[in-house]
Amino acid sequence: MALSKHLNPDKLVQDALDNKGPGIHIHSSTNHHAVHAYGARYGTQPIPKYRLPSKGVGAETAYQLIHDELSLDGTPALNLASFVHTWMPKEANQLMMENISKNLIDQDEYPMTQVLHTRCISILADLWHAPSTHQAIGTATTGSSEAVQLGGLAMKRIWQEKRKAAGKSIHEPGPNIVMGANAQVALEKFARYFDVEARLVPISEESHYRLDPTRAMEYIDENTIGVYVILGSTYTGHYEPVKEMAALLDDYEKRTGHSVPIHVDAASGGFIAPFATPTLEWDFRIPRVVSINSSGHKFGLAYAGVGWAVWRAQEFLPKDLIFELHYLGSVEYSFSLNFSRPAHPIIAQYFNFVHLGREGYRSVALQDLKNARLLSRALEKSGFFTVLSDIHRPAGKLATAFKSSVGFDEENVDNYVPGLPVVSFRFSDDFRKKYPDVQQKWVQMLLRAKGWIVPNYELAHNLQNVEILRVVVRENMSAVMVDRLVADILEVVDGLAKEDTPMRALAVLHGRKTVENHHGRLEEGSGSIPSGTYSRQC
Repeated sequence: MALSKHLNPDKLVQDALDNKGPGIHIHSSTNHHAVHAYGARYGTQPIPKYRLPSKGVGAETAYQLIHDELSLDGTPALNLASFVHTWMPKEANQLMMENISKNLIDQDEYPMTQVLHTRCISILADLWHAPSTHQAIGTATTGSSEAVQLGGLAMKRIWQEKRKAAGKSIHEPGPNIVMGANAQVALEKFARYFDVEARLVPISEESHYRLDPTRAMEYIDENTIGVYVILGSTYTGHYEPVKEMAALLDDYEKRTGHSVPIHVDAASGGFIAPFATPTLEWDFRIPRVVSINSSGHKFGLAYAGVGWAVWRAQEFLPKDLIFELHYLGSVEYSFSLNFSRPAHPIIAQYFNFVHLGREGYRSVALQDLKNARLLSRALEKSGFFTVLSDIHRPAGKLATAFKSSVGFDEENVDNYVPGLPVVSFRFSDDFRKKYPDVQQKWVQMLLRAKGWIVPNYELAHNLQNVEILRVVVRENMSAVMVDRLVADILEVVDGLAKEDTPMRALAVLHGRKTVENHHGRLEEGSGSIPSGTYSRQC
């Protein structure tokens, strides 16, 4: 067991406090107090951490104390583990602050806010090619996790209605839903929370670490309420083949008479694919797709707290999931899991739609993908890593042949395998063979020492023995940052190869070795030999 597990830091600090007099040891009723450096300035007493203080402090004091504690958080721009967007223009911040007190559910009090909400649904329905933007129905959510639950609930209820109409049981053997083993936890939450059997289809290297439609058909029967197909796996960024899955389900319905719908979890891809690869068919252009969710706070470029669920038509959202409300001053309708929710994230999303338009969203998506390709190529060329994501690889054999014969347009996104701007990579086989004692998880730890958050974790079931590192390239990830990240990764791995342990590698880490470091700097030995004058005692 680690030594630190035997030590209680709160008790150590409590025991180390100054005593009021010789031999007097004060034991508080609670050891959990926060003693702040500003206590003397603001005249505050130690504040309990885990219970409400008997007396509060001034707003300025409270702000300063909490502000300083939060400075211990990581830097959002260097958090390459998260898909969540972390920057918006100051005008968006101002708009959000002006509306931060509004409750979206109160449609009678805030009718214009509800109008903006409706506009967002129509914009997304049009973006995702709903048959009619007037017939499509949807709602804002707190994120894709809630939206996925709603999509699953609608499919479950429709399945139940069909079973009852046919005089069949809805309990024996009960409903199931099919998804790849690489599914994000929110999809499995739906199955567990709402009593649906989750049938996880194992992934493989041949299936590109995502759902294999052919293998998925082995898990489908008359009790399958639907298939979750993911447009952008959180593991590797691969798009799952929605069109191929739909074609197999079309054939299945012809043979059996059982109609199995598709819900597309486009948490990230819903705001990348329509702009970067608009000809890719994954959305409501495919009749079997009945609902789509996406996260506005990911590549929708809004702050955390907004997601979207959209159905292709009202018939796919059962009426008994829609609640009619009469007590807020008017007749209102609700079909989300949450009731009260802040309005400002929806306003922020609408701001982006107006501010960026299609052209702006496309520019951001293409730049993200370009930087992700840059990172992918640099890592592979180092020889240290194998990249599992495919967005930097030419799409199909024709593109490969085109590249070798008449040249290849590396700026054209259509020449590459579609996917999210995500780079998943692992130690190459040659590196692991040469340095078998070097653990990949040490790279995560040493990069954290330089400020970067790059997660190292196992792939999904069936490939859980494979560990990967993953970088999500968001809007703030510029080519300059890619340069610095690559330099830090190479320095860390080189140090591990030489020192064998993370602690010894940490001891020899130097400044970032980037191209910029050579500009305007003197070479080693350019200065005179120190005389020791400045190290002597006065």
